[in-house]
Amino acid sequence: MSKGIIALDADGVLLDYGLAYASAWKKAFGVYPLERDPLAYWPIDRWQVERLEGDRLTQFRSAFDSNFWASIPPVPGAVEACQSLASAGFELVCVTALLDDFRTARERNLQAHGFPIDMVHATDNLATPMSPKADTLNALRPVAFVDDYLPYFVGVDAGIHRALITREVKGSPNTGGLLVHIDSQHKDLLAFSRSWIAERK
Repeated sequence: MSKGIIALDADGVLLDYGLAYASAWKKAFGVYPLERDPLAYWPIDRWQVERLEGDRLTQFRSAFDSNFWASIPPVPGAVEACQSLASAGFELVCVTALLDDFRTARERNLQAHGFPIDMVHATDNLATPMSPKADTLNALRPVAFVDDYLPYFVGVDAGIHRALITREVKGSPNTGGLLVHIDSQHKDLLAFSRSWIAERK
């Protein structure tokens, strides 16, 4: 019998988008960038790449196609974390701020890595005062929601346990007044899963 739904973000929680970003750069420009700062939150700060505009920006964006979204590597420990949560009786769903056009690619990506996740909700990532994920989460009513981007907790019902993954800290947006919207902080999903399961034994 299910102990409830746990809703999980994808990029930065389940999947290593920051690492995949370098592969997209190579696909667009033929050169794999050197790493500048492994502790940087944003990929553009992690890798030795330039800020793009015009035709080169369009060229780079074209690398973020279905094949890209279907081939992102997992965050270390994330598959183990999900398997532990599923074994403990929780139903896992992915709630991702991604265009619905790429939802199927994301599903394939998660399944290829062995994540026990059958449902992906794509909410787009439009900039609004409230999280683009809030409506979906408030309808799903999970027991917990795990994300690595603090603004995505705004508007999420306080009855849902809101767990922030802190991960890389340099340039992180996960500071300041918006911290009132979260209930716990963890360095990665594996740390969350161990804490969550231990507290419910």
